[in-house]
Formats: sequence, C-alpha cells, structure tokens
Amino acid sequence: MNILITGSRGFIGNYFINEYSSNYKINTFSFVKENLDNLNLEVTELVLHLSALVHQMGGASASEYERVNVTQTLELAKRAKESGVKHFIFMSSVKVYGEETDRVYTETTPCHPEDDYGKSKLRAEEELLKLQSEEFQVSIVRTPIVYGYGVKANIKSLVNLVKKISILPFGNINNKRSMVYIGNLAHLVNELIQEKKQGVFLAADDTSVSTSEFIKIIAENLNKRIYLIELPFFETLLKFFKPSFHKRLYGSLEVNNDFTKKELNLQNPFSTKEGIRKMLYGDDR
Repeated sequence: MNILITGSRGFIGNYFINEYSSNYKINTFSFVKENLDNLNLEVTELVLHLSALVHQMGGASASEYERVNVTQTLELAKRAKESGVKHFIFMSSVKVYGEETDRVYTETTPCHPEDDYGKSKLRAEEELLKLQSEEFQVSIVRTPIVYGYGVKANIKSLVNLVKKISILPFGNINNKRSMVYIGNLAHLVNELIQEKKQGVFLAADDTSVSTSEFIKIIAENLNKRIYLIELPFFETLLKFFKPSFHKRLYGSLEVNNDFTKKELNLQNPFSTKEGIRKMLYGDDR
C-alpha cells in the first residue's frame, strides 16, 4: 500500500515510519519545505496526517492554529479526495472535549473545547467528516498525552526532576490521567489502516495512572529511591501562581476507549509500565 505521511519528522511520525516502513511504501510531505500545489497523490491510497501546530504552553494566536490545523488540513484532504485517495487518517486530540475533569471521556462525549488549540482540532474534525463518502473514508484519532523514547515537554521535565531530586512534594496525588504509549498509538493506526475503518477513535493505554504513580514508576525504572511528600499549602500556592502546571499535576483527564477496542478488535501490545521503561531506555531493556 502506498501511504503519504505528513509530520514525518515529528515524534509520532518518526516512530511509525521506523516500525512500519517494511509494511508499506511510505512517502512523506512537509508543509514547511514543500508546496502542496506540487504534491502528486495519484498512486497514494492513504494519507496519515500528523502535521499540526501542537498545544503551545506559551500560547499561539487563534489565527495560526486555524491556518495550520484547519486550513492546511482541509486543503490536503480535498486534494487527496480529488486525486482518488481512499482513506484519510487525522491525528486529533482529547483537547476537543475540553479541559481536565472528573468525567470520563468516550468517543461519543460532546465536545466543548476551551482553548484555541482544541477548537482548531475540533473544527478540522467537523470539516473532514463533511468530506467523507463511500470513496473517501475519514478516520479521526483522538489522543491524550503521548509518551515514549525521545518525548519532550512536560514529561521530559518530570523525568529530569526525578533524576535530580530525591524528595518531591507530589505525595498522595490521587488524580486519574489517561496516556498512550507511542507504540500503542502506532499499533492503533496500523489497525485502522488494515481494517479500513472510518469514524472517531480514542487512543489510550489500558490503565490510567495518578501523577504520584507515574513518578514512582519512573523512579523504579531508574533504580532511584525517591520520597514523595505532602507540603502544607503547596497545592494551593501552585494553583494560584501556576494554574496550568497545577492542572496537569493534580487534574484528572481520563478516557474510556472500549468502543475503539471493540471496533478494531484492538489489544494494546504494551502495558503502561512497559511503555515507561521504553520511554526511559528505548528498546535497550
């Protein structure tokens, strides 16, 4: 099968190509380096669209999220449909649902995104589904935090913190957070390709973890003795001075993807503990 992947140099794209390049004939396209007008899709059977302006901690303008995540996506999808591409897979985000909450999100939960990133992803989803037809299948994959070897941003910072400091003020955080190991996400995408399924799908590891549990598993794999303690007023101060950081440490964001598993007859190849170990050491352990 001939596949086109956008965002191939990113975290997810790089992993998928390394793992599945022997299964498919893979071509790549970069919105930064190439012109969409010159893209030839005549022999392409499937497009895996990973390129996006991801959620920016420092923020990005609404117009920039719209340009990259909506306009570029639709231009590519329309060109793919006109060229006879049969299947279009779009990598979305659980941000389309909203923010952290005690409610468990499913594939059919109503979407109420609160930030510009989530809004742009939802708009792209809605417009893509309008293009869907018998000849042009659209699959949407919503992901929580994706982790694995080479991950950056918040998880990398947390790993570095565990490596450097033995006493951390994150004891007894009893939230529930769904994440997905990149190997499980790539496996889901591969199953979508094989099964030729369309619709909205959720990616997630089989179990959710609390922030405290996640830190403990990291420390265990690093053979690092660590002490998680509770400091008086620490959470209150963090919530006041660093609300976004507090939300990620203490908030819950849990998904139930039973529908996705049933629809794709899906079994995650990696447990969360295995995923964290591979995140730290790659395939060396």
